Amino acid sequence: MTEHEHVRVAVIGSGFGGLGAAVRLRREGVTDFVVLERADSVGGTWRDNSYPGCACDVPSHLYSFSFAPNPDWPRTFSGQEHIRAYLEHITDVFRLRSHLRFDSEVKMMTWDGQKLLWVIETSSGTLTADIVVSATGPLSDPKIPDIPGIDAFPGKVFHSARWDHDYGLRGKRVAMIGTGASAIQIVPAVQPEVAGLTLFQRTPPWVLPRVDRAISGTERRLHRMLPFTAQLRRGLLWGIRELQVQAFTKHPNELGLVEQLAKRNMARSIKDPGLRAKLTPTYRIGCKRILLSGDYYPALAQPNVDVVASGLSEIRGSTVVADDGSEAEVDAIIFGTGFHVTDMPIAERVVGAEGRTLAEVWSSGMKSLRGATAAGFPNWMTIIGPNTGLGNSSMILMIESQLNYMADYVRQLDVLGGRVALDARPGAVDAWNHRVQERMKRTVWNTGGCTSWYLDANGVNTTIWPGTTTEFRSATRRVDLGEYDLLRAPVPDAAPVRRTKKRVEAGA
Repeated sequence: MTEHEHVRVAVIGSGFGGLGAAVRLRREGVTDFVVLERADSVGGTWRDNSYPGCACDVPSHLYSFSFAPNPDWPRTFSGQEHIRAYLEHITDVFRLRSHLRFDSEVKMMTWDGQKLLWVIETSSGTLTADIVVSATGPLSDPKIPDIPGIDAFPGKVFHSARWDHDYGLRGKRVAMIGTGASAIQIVPAVQPEVAGLTLFQRTPPWVLPRVDRAISGTERRLHRMLPFTAQLRRGLLWGIRELQVQAFTKHPNELGLVEQLAKRNMARSIKDPGLRAKLTPTYRIGCKRILLSGDYYPALAQPNVDVVASGLSEIRGSTVVADDGSEAEVDAIIFGTGFHVTDMPIAERVVGAEGRTLAEVWSSGMKSLRGATAAGFPNWMTIIGPNTGLGNSSMILMIESQLNYMADYVRQLDVLGGRVALDARPGAVDAWNHRVQERMKRTVWNTGGCTSWYLDANGVNTTIWPGTTTEFRSATRRVDLGEYDLLRAPVPDAAPVRRTKKRVEAGA
């Protein structure tokens, strides 16, 4: 029988969620943990997405950990290279290197109900853990549609999250598939160098200007010398977004004014009425993710760009064909078609107490308790789980709330003592999910008249949190043991005590 390495906690992934979990575990006094990473460096989505123009659409001072403020952000909206450097900095400052296991892709996680532990098979070996914290994130596995003829395309094909930096686009004819958050950054970045750019737009996005600027040296010195000024800046950014939540969740009709701002933003750059009609959405703003850009519309107005208001239908040799029948000859196809969000591949690799995978349990829709745990999967937690996404603020706020929950979860297990596990009760999961979906009914994401990546195959929004970050933090501050079944490993029977009778001599 092979003995495997055993750890208290195994964290999967080294993006914001995984590194945040590692920092929190160390601060809680837990040092017996590993961070399993399938790549050869930290960074998660900010390592994988390195396409031209890649940047965050959340202000820098809000898109960072509250416990690790960065006074030296160079811009109000930071680029990919700066965010990745921040995560490398976190890794070093909090001494996480010794916990990292690179090139260790998780192949399978199986719950052992007898020993109350997880058996984790990775590409670099097998280990066991009392607790698993899955921080793979919803934006980790690219989604490429199955387009007829794509295998025979003679040119270059890649997804925005797997950018081929060895392939030069200068002078090439390029097809950009999709108009999401990645595409609106890629288009203006590559438009000046390509011979032609054909943009396939199934649904036009609402685009507001991104007021980005360099943060001056004076501002940065002030934040270094007086840290409370950076905290104040972060607090103001957070407070403004908290006030906006009501319009998204309770009063979507109030977003009409924002639509007018978006239309004026478009009109400033798009003078052609026909093109403007193609680019004008017919759904309520906020129903799909609101995008921020100051150079997307100007790029679309250039003579080497053609907007096809239709999806990609098929590929015939080097010809791409749209649903409306229009064609274009291209040398390269770039997919900006998003990720497996509501059908995360990691769920196929988690086998719970009943021998079923998480993907099987979630086949009719993702459901969790407080965005963290799932019934039938003891001592397994996820960061950025079902209904924890945001439509208008920083996901780091939600991650930190889930780290609070994770920390209390570990504390509760320690207090209970022995080899124990907590398994979310199905009734508690259903009750939480019911409350979330009831609140979701009147939000812009359900009433805005669009189809978005927030919705699963059944049309249910299993992605977005229908409230404020303050409400979520309150809901995840403590673990309620009443929502869990306690599992305790049986104590082995003690070895029988051999007893001998002492002979008593007569007269003794």
